[in-house]
Amino acid sequence: MDKVGKHSRKGREATKRVSEPEPDYDEEVLKRHKNAQAVTALGEEDASVKLLEDLVFGAEDDLVEKLVEDREDGGATLLDDDDSSDSDVENEARLKVQPTRTAVWEDEDDDLEEEVDMTHRFRRDLAKSDAEAKMSKQKLQQRMKEQFQKAMGGMPSWAETKLKKKNKKKDDSDDEDGDDLMRKTGNFVGTSDSLPKGIIRMKKCLHANNDRPSQDRLTTVQFHPSAQVVMTAGLDQSISLFQVDGKTNPKIQSIHLERFPVHKAQFSVNGEQVVATSFRNKLFYIYDMMEGKVIPVHTVRGLREQRVKEFEVSPDGESLLLTGTSGYLHVLTMKTKEVVKSMKINGNIVGVAFSHDGSKVFTNSEEGEVYIWDMRSSKCLNRFTDDGCVSGTSMAASKNGQYLACGSAAGVVNVYSQEECMRQNNPKPLKAIMNLVTSATSLRFNPTSEILAIASRADDEAARLVHIPSFTVFSNFPMFQRKTIYRAHRLDFSPNSGFFSLANNKGHAPLFRLLHYKDF
Repeated sequence: MDKVGKHSRKGREATKRVSEPEPDYDEEVLKRHKNAQAVTALGEEDASVKLLEDLVFGAEDDLVEKLVEDREDGGATLLDDDDSSDSDVENEARLKVQPTRTAVWEDEDDDLEEEVDMTHRFRRDLAKSDAEAKMSKQKLQQRMKEQFQKAMGGMPSWAETKLKKKNKKKDDSDDEDGDDLMRKTGNFVGTSDSLPKGIIRMKKCLHANNDRPSQDRLTTVQFHPSAQVVMTAGLDQSISLFQVDGKTNPKIQSIHLERFPVHKAQFSVNGEQVVATSFRNKLFYIYDMMEGKVIPVHTVRGLREQRVKEFEVSPDGESLLLTGTSGYLHVLTMKTKEVVKSMKINGNIVGVAFSHDGSKVFTNSEEGEVYIWDMRSSKCLNRFTDDGCVSGTSMAASKNGQYLACGSAAGVVNVYSQEECMRQNNPKPLKAIMNLVTSATSLRFNPTSEILAIASRADDEAARLVHIPSFTVFSNFPMFQRKTIYRAHRLDFSPNSGFFSLANNKGHAPLFRLLHYKDF
């Protein structure tokens, strides 16, 4: 029998049950039965309208996904026949109209300042002394509440409902922020107000790579520039991609590079490729995610280096800046994979950062000297010594073009004005951040240039978040837990600062939701 015939038969049977009630049904029962059926029909009609709205306004994918999930779980779907019994419908209708009980000591109409005679025989036991002949209603309610809880051995669940809702209101608001974020992907324009200093609102999530932890130290964590995806890589010779939802962070893909422990991996500007280098060889890989191909680059024309280890992708995406030995910087084009020009500083390079528009390059030397280069002409625009630095270790530039951070082996991080660094031969730092006691090996500004993340891989949990422009450290980070002691190796923020993560020596990428920011 087809579905039309089946539903017609069921309709006739339902009509028969209503029009010919059994003798033991009185009129009141029959009336309730008809009302319950009407409620059910109305609910089905509303559901149908909602379904139509979803289909018209573009929720087809969500609907299909829901149908598939329900079907796989063995549950009923919108396509299944409705075999619910009449008794179930009546019970459901009664549950919907059941009133919510409130605590016995609460009455919203009471004037809480009104005095109550406590000498009355029904209230006498609530007074603790003869001095309490009169008591305000507010105090009396509190006294009754305490006595009731004592008698019941604690507050009953139905009386806690209002209190729980009140306490959870703020947490639910934070969760809604997270849920809203999970429904958004792509590039967004941040609409957050300026970030307050002191304490940063944040929530610890499941590790970004929880679906596939690394078997060895992680050396890279980076968020995709446009998709809600994070990449991890490390000494286990693999690169993995995960979807960031803050809850399960499912793995998307993982590739293995034979005998190639990854020193650094980085997305291309358009997010379609990943460049990966190792420690002791000249070979590096380019993983084309659109084609699903891993392309080895064995030789680079014009490059006379024994190894390719440190690099940066230019903001325009057209070139790689390779850090060579003896103070050399090589510019390699992504299109032809050849070196087109080189620059040289005195000493060894320990840190490189592009300006926000890619027109300039900042380099930090092992001797603590900072060089500023023009990318087009390859000329040195300025050079100065990092204030008080004996040995440089790292460097970072803010995306708003305002700040330049230089890390040292002593753990001091000096933050400069980029404009002053261009004009003066001996610029003074805006602030010397001294919250690390070991070498400052990793620096990273967030996309809004309101946070500077600093870390040292030479000490346990030596990672801090610095508020800009007050240059004060947020007191509630890191979240210390004895079972999760780690050492941070790389730091990164999502494109709109909604998430922060770091790669550690335990093979994990701890993930934090920064609640101040609404977008990924």
